[in-house]
Amino acid sequence: MNGVRACLVSLAASLVLILGCGGGSKSTEAAGTPPPPPGTWAYTGSLVAGRGCHTATLLPNGKVLVAGGYGATLNLTSAEIYDPAAGTWTATGSMGTGRGYHTATLLKNGTVLVVGGGTEPAGQASAEIYDPSKGTWAATGSLATARMFHTATLLSDGRVLVAGGSGASGYLASAEVYDPATGLWTTTGSLGTAQVCHTATLLPNGTVLVVGASTEIYDPSTGLWSPTTSIGAPRDDHSATLLPNGKVLVVGGFSTTHLATAELYDPAAGTWTPTGNLSVARSVQTATLLANGKVLVTGGGNATGVLANAEIYDPGAGTWTTTGSLNLPRIYHTATLLPSGKVLAVGRLVTTGPAVSSAEIIQVP
Repeated sequence: MNGVRACLVSLAASLVLILGCGGGSKSTEAAGTPPPPPGTWAYTGSLVAGRGCHTATLLPNGKVLVAGGYGATLNLTSAEIYDPAAGTWTATGSMGTGRGYHTATLLKNGTVLVVGGGTEPAGQASAEIYDPSKGTWAATGSLATARMFHTATLLSDGRVLVAGGSGASGYLASAEVYDPATGLWTTTGSLGTAQVCHTATLLPNGTVLVVGASTEIYDPSTGLWSPTTSIGAPRDDHSATLLPNGKVLVVGGFSTTHLATAELYDPAAGTWTPTGNLSVARSVQTATLLANGKVLVTGGGNATGVLANAEIYDPGAGTWTTTGSLNLPRIYHTATLLPSGKVLAVGRLVTTGPAVSSAEIIQVP
């Protein structure tokens, strides 16, 4: 392939981008403010800086770290912390290197590893560690290959697998493993097919399922990839969620067109089964596993525009039910399950207009 697709940005010609970016809204999480009715989104405190293509990480103390992304400038260095008890954001230490389309992984020691990202098409090789107890970042070992649009998966033994993405040479099949004990990366077996804007899911047996242009399984014990049964529709910019029953729900994405289909992968059988379709085709959505085992999908986009629609998947019934729509259509945003059971949706980025600083909360019924 020539060039690197910016995970839906190149689809902008077919995407009617909606403006009217929000911000400056008052918190509904703060003490003394009545909570919104279940199934309804309500604005909470606004970010210090508008952004999209950022990462959001739930910290062990129940607060949320948002880092980097694209905003007033590309590759933001800034980071901030959301306090659900107060419904407010506070700036924290800035990264040493600005980045967007990067990954953030909560390590077993409670620190956060941020990797790669940057500017198309090459990305960057640098990585940093955030220490919540200090509110500071420190550089750690760099990747062997600069990349963005990759995946990062925390393995059962505490190491982190980074796979695929795009780099100076185009789409990447290479993969590397980070060891927090040494702060170093080691190259591991390469994917059978170069992947970009794919998903990677840790399975209950400790292997990793990658879904995108192909479906492959990584075995950390051997460092090798092997093909598994192909998904019904190869896709990118989709979501993948490990369900409590051990199956993986893959939803939406793009494959010559935006998809409404969803499929279930059964690791025990190594097979895919169609399940209920979304009410709206979408890609670049978020998917959040809720405390009750259901999955909330929010936003994203399709040929009609950026979406405010939200839907909930019930694994028991194999069906989707629409819930309250976001107050603001969102794409390149994040959605994080809070300890309270509420879901926090943050930011938005479009190819025209400013990045969004607003955030909103839903209590799922």
